[in-house]
Amino acid sequence: MDFDKLADVILKGIGGEENIAGFTHCATRLRFTLKDESVADEATLKNTKGILGIAKSGGQFQIIIGNEVPKAYGAIQGKIKDSAVGEKEQKILPKKMKISERIFDFVSAIFTPVLPAIIGAGLVKSVLAVAVLLGADTESMTYYFLNFIGDAPLYFLPVMLAFTAAKKLGCNQFLAVSIAGAMLHPNYTALITDAYSIHFSSFLGIPVTLASYSSSVIPVLLMVFALKYMEAFLEKALPKMVKFFFKPLLCLIIVAPVAFIVLGPIGFVVGVGISTALNMLNTYAGWLVPTIIGAVYPLMVTTGMHYGLVPFMMQSLAAEGFETIAGPGNLPSNIAQGAASLSVAIKTRKKELKQTAFTTGVTAVLGITEPALFGVTLKYKKVLACVMLGGGIGGFYAGIMGVKCFSFCSPGLLSLVAYIGPDGWMNLIHSCISMIIAFAVTFGAVWMWGYKEEDTDDNRTENVQAGEKTSVEENVLPSEGIASPVNGKAVPLSEVPDPTFAEEMLGKGAAVEPSEGRFYAPVSGTISTVFPTKHAIGITGDKGEEILIHVGLDTVQLDGKYFETAVSEGQHVETGTLLLTCDLEKVREAGYKTITPVIVTNPEDYPAVSLTRPGEIKAGERLISLK
Repeated sequence: MDFDKLADVILKGIGGEENIAGFTHCATRLRFTLKDESVADEATLKNTKGILGIAKSGGQFQIIIGNEVPKAYGAIQGKIKDSAVGEKEQKILPKKMKISERIFDFVSAIFTPVLPAIIGAGLVKSVLAVAVLLGADTESMTYYFLNFIGDAPLYFLPVMLAFTAAKKLGCNQFLAVSIAGAMLHPNYTALITDAYSIHFSSFLGIPVTLASYSSSVIPVLLMVFALKYMEAFLEKALPKMVKFFFKPLLCLIIVAPVAFIVLGPIGFVVGVGISTALNMLNTYAGWLVPTIIGAVYPLMVTTGMHYGLVPFMMQSLAAEGFETIAGPGNLPSNIAQGAASLSVAIKTRKKELKQTAFTTGVTAVLGITEPALFGVTLKYKKVLACVMLGGGIGGFYAGIMGVKCFSFCSPGLLSLVAYIGPDGWMNLIHSCISMIIAFAVTFGAVWMWGYKEEDTDDNRTENVQAGEKTSVEENVLPSEGIASPVNGKAVPLSEVPDPTFAEEMLGKGAAVEPSEGRFYAPVSGTISTVFPTKHAIGITGDKGEEILIHVGLDTVQLDGKYFETAVSEGQHVETGTLLLTCDLEKVREAGYKTITPVIVTNPEDYPAVSLTRPGEIKAGERLISLK
């Protein structure tokens, strides 16, 4: 994969560097906050090799890359003139951002950076639990050191969240960390004799409720919000000549006491209330949450809603030492993703799909599912349904057997130690059974029902013995064709004055310089994509051809002006059905080229994709030959 070229396509597809308000990445996704999402060319990005899919959630425009996302991130960083844009968090939110989207965006931004530390520490604790079950000496200094190393990230979680939340909200990160540090200071914690009992002290004669803030989430977030507004007020109220000295002083001596007197106790009570509610749910309907999570987790990942579970998981881990919110259901769901991809890999005869499905299936079983989700299962609705069925049944078993997860992790084979608790091996055994159930149900369902492939003639060159001669006719499939969508002049794709098309980054095909503005379906099939700006349409042919018709170059910037579509997504069309109309003259007068690439975006399914003949062509005549 040429990540330098991929970076060029992505930057162009999102509307250029100037459209970026924030940019970061997680394990498998590039996460952009765009100033204006409407200018992003989703159709082009979705059909770019190396991009598994697009997701929009929580105010973020997410491009799914897979395990190699750090390379794509680095390539884009190298092309952004203002290098700080990759590190800063957004300060410009989309104009139409919903409250729910703001919440998910905030949760994702503050928790994503700290997850590696939490996951690593959790696995350290899990490994120690295994060692104890195997007879390790808990009095040894080695155990002592590893134990507090594993405790540290969760204990100091408020400090880390203070930093990431302050960065997200645009206030001083080190003032936030200082106040969070005060909430965990040994002299303060020495006043607390029982972390779950209420005691009192005083500050300037004002009663202070003593509560333990180690491993907490809500109190420190309330404090950072207070700091944000205090900083904004002092920025306006203080004279410039004293602002440098008095602004940090006043922030500390005002926000910190408010945190101890008001915000911290409120957050503590809310956190305890959440933990109590979760425990009640686990007591009276312990099977319910793992079943639901096991079934719907793939859908949550596609929208980014899974980040909404993180605060509750953290709260449960801090209060109880385990969580039943996501881990017990997420584990069979992840295994189901892997089972589905592996089933497709074994069953399919398409070489590209086989390689993708096998690779992503193994990755999913190990704990990282997004490559499998966006690369395989989301592309086949029945396969996705099988994943949800297997995950739900596995989650139901985990729920009725009371499976617990003892550390934050990405559930899979590599993180099974997170399911080993202090009470022995049974929790791990039930976790493994839930995995086996999810794998067996999903693999079987996909094999029997979820994925079916049309029979093809495989008597081709792969079985030719050394020295044998075969004719060309014996080694190619019958020729199929894609019609021209418009009257005009057919030209090779290499003549399109845009490297994205000319260098076949999106796939193979041909192009037409249209002579009129009526564009028709080049094959019979289903409309897979109608771009909001109406300049591009995707069709999945009845015989499996995946085709992108892109009218003009850079015409996304017209935002639909001079274009009118005649079809909608999901609609089945016959060859020759009118797709869209375009006022070509006005498009050209606006300074845009009207040459129209017709791209086969799944060229791996065809040994040969070629322009039938250059020159004048009418709509309905064969433009592209497929073999």
